[in-house]
Amino acid sequence: MELESLGAYLKSRRDRVTPADVGLRTYGTARRVPGLRREELAHLAGVSAGYYTRLEQGQAGTASRQVLDALAHVLRLDPAETAHLRNLARQPTTSRLVRPRPERPHPRVLALLASLGDTTPAVVLGRRGDVLVWNRTGHALVAEHVDFDAPQDPARRPSIPRMFFLDPLTRDLHRNWEELARSHVAYLRLTAGRYPHDARLAELIGELAMRSGDFAELWAKGDVAECTVGTMRLRHPTVGGVDVDYQVWLQPEGPNHRLEVYTPNDPASADALRLLSAQLADRREPEAARVEAVPTEAAHSGAGSR
Repeated sequence: MELESLGAYLKSRRDRVTPADVGLRTYGTARRVPGLRREELAHLAGVSAGYYTRLEQGQAGTASRQVLDALAHVLRLDPAETAHLRNLARQPTTSRLVRPRPERPHPRVLALLASLGDTTPAVVLGRRGDVLVWNRTGHALVAEHVDFDAPQDPARRPSIPRMFFLDPLTRDLHRNWEELARSHVAYLRLTAGRYPHDARLAELIGELAMRSGDFAELWAKGDVAECTVGTMRLRHPTVGGVDVDYQVWLQPEGPNHRLEVYTPNDPASADALRLLSAQLADRREPEAARVEAVPTEAAHSGAGSR
């Protein structure tokens, strides 16, 4: 799938800004476009209509930072949207996709995850939303129907965006699925602007657009967001209703990798997470007991020598 161009993004943002939003009077005349006309945006941004038209059509070459900032101001873009605009402007008109190596979480991210233990649910996500590693409670909270060891094999790593749009169990888990779906698509678009040559990312977006009408509809809206905080409202199959706030922590050495930590946002949800953690501990105790009960080779040899 061909990823987004600068011109397509500019048009989608232009369509959502009305003349009234920027103080233009239309005198009741009929308009053929839902938002600003090209010449109106160009005038407000201080560039010629011809130059802006060529820019939107991908024929103007590289736009300066000053022009991009002026367009972002008129289009009322937020910081994430402005960053996306700049990322798109830096891309060559033709780009060759490459298949990156499997991602590996930075040791500091792993150390931070380990420090949380199994009482605080947490997941480490790669740039495309693949689960690189999770703790026991994080796994049980967001995907207990998936093999816990799956992230260890790059070929089997769970893809949160793919699960979100293609896995019915994941969809049923989230009571505020629509809200979170918009966030997933908005962040995926931001990532696509940052990594326009990532073949795996392009394949993921193409697959979701082909197989999920919901994804295709949301992708067409053109929204962009960082999505570093939010709330998940779950109907968990084991502990029932639980609402958690998620917070994303980024490491300077590995900005592509996101440590997502989940904390309860009400007393009932805190009780549910404690119950989930206790159930996990109860399940692991018999496993540990079985391991300890297995005689070692040394014990056998010692018994034989007596």
